[in-house]
Amino acid sequence: MKCIILLTEFLLFCVNFILGEYFYDVNYVDVPVDHFSFTNNATFKLRYLWNDSFWNNDGPIFFYTGNEGDINTFAQNSGFIWEIAPSFKALIVFAEHRYYGKSLPFGKKSFSDPKYVGYLHSSQALADFVYVIDHIQSLNQHFSGDSKNPVIAFGGSYGGMLSSWLRMKYPASVLGAVASSAPILQFQTPCDVFNRIVTSVFQISSENSDCADIIKKSWRALREVTGNAEGREWLTKTWKLCDSLKNENVAVLFDWLQEIYGNLAMVNYPYPTSFLSKLPANPVKTFCSKLSITSFKPKPLLEGLGKALNVYTNYTKDAKCTNTSETSSTSIGGLAWDFQACTEMIMPMCSTKRDMFEEQAWNYTKFSHDCYTRWNVQITQPNLAIIEYGGKNLGAESNIIFTNGLMDPWSGGGVLHNVSDSVHAILMPDTAHHLDLRAYNRNDPTSVLHARYYIQVIIRKWLQSYYREFLNTYYE
Repeated sequence: MKCIILLTEFLLFCVNFILGEYFYDVNYVDVPVDHFSFTNNATFKLRYLWNDSFWNNDGPIFFYTGNEGDINTFAQNSGFIWEIAPSFKALIVFAEHRYYGKSLPFGKKSFSDPKYVGYLHSSQALADFVYVIDHIQSLNQHFSGDSKNPVIAFGGSYGGMLSSWLRMKYPASVLGAVASSAPILQFQTPCDVFNRIVTSVFQISSENSDCADIIKKSWRALREVTGNAEGREWLTKTWKLCDSLKNENVAVLFDWLQEIYGNLAMVNYPYPTSFLSKLPANPVKTFCSKLSITSFKPKPLLEGLGKALNVYTNYTKDAKCTNTSETSSTSIGGLAWDFQACTEMIMPMCSTKRDMFEEQAWNYTKFSHDCYTRWNVQITQPNLAIIEYGGKNLGAESNIIFTNGLMDPWSGGGVLHNVSDSVHAILMPDTAHHLDLRAYNRNDPTSVLHARYYIQVIIRKWLQSYYREFLNTYYE
């Protein structure tokens, strides 16, 4: 009977793999609202996803540290973990980050007041993950005494930051971490690096090399056209905006455009995806190919830009209009992330003459004021993340793999050099944001295939050492 069950699970896994979908059980565990208080005993239900199809009870636990969104999104877009789990006989767990998806400590009230949302912090999330790990370890009585299944943490982007920090802060719970596109140094990186890399991606992806220059010129055209009611109405109709553009919403439009350009660079994958939006293969190249400008006068220039923007906003031609109030961040948890960005994840951003954006200096005073207006909280420790996790001081850390695609705008804040014999940096020169964590695709660059290979080699060495030294057994 057990053989039949295993065969059935294997066939289901293969079907889901072919369809590009993965199956799992949904579980919840009660975790403290505040892990660091002795006066608050409140708990809430944290969601985690579980697949034990290839686990043999003594195998490792592959633990994804959920980031800023519904955990299902990351489970379906982290195919690499699913693909290597069978050879490692690993249990797969995707844990949701508090305040995202369905893991809301106070339900609908979670964002209504600082007294509720104030428990949204990466340190609390890391403690949640340790709590989930301990819970899972307690369910498996395979080992005797204090012996436990080794845990390998995985994460991409903010999730990658969390996986590396989880290993740093809780090495007794996590044997090693794979941190893909994790900008843990972004807090100490020059503020223009992100936009400079975005600009480079558009320059490299443009066959005529004018793409970034056209975007650079478009900002002045936008200022001119949106400077009066007639121009704003013209742009509303030309770009098919869902809401009539008002003077007070022009700043929102500019922020929306800047985010789109950044997102296009981030998910500039060599095959079609729908992670942030439904996009074609090599979306930046496609965008630039449609940016055909016959005149640099404001309206002709913006007409051409509007057609190119459809690559991101309406590639499938399903949308009747373009909603500038909806971005990728709003769809994957922008409300909660905005609070984190205002309190602990303060990453200075600016743009200069060298990139394709309007010149804009980093203004901490304005940033702090805007955050207070939105959340009614004062920023008391702008360097909190550096203090909490050590910033660039990684010399004491071990068993972490940092992977970065150099075409990823966030790579400027990533770990790009080996720190030690056990803190590795794997670079992929021609790759966008955490492509290595995604499922295999025949269009994957060679650099991604090599990265995935070395990740497995390193993880296997960690596991072999652990089983030999702590469990007195052999791990293949």
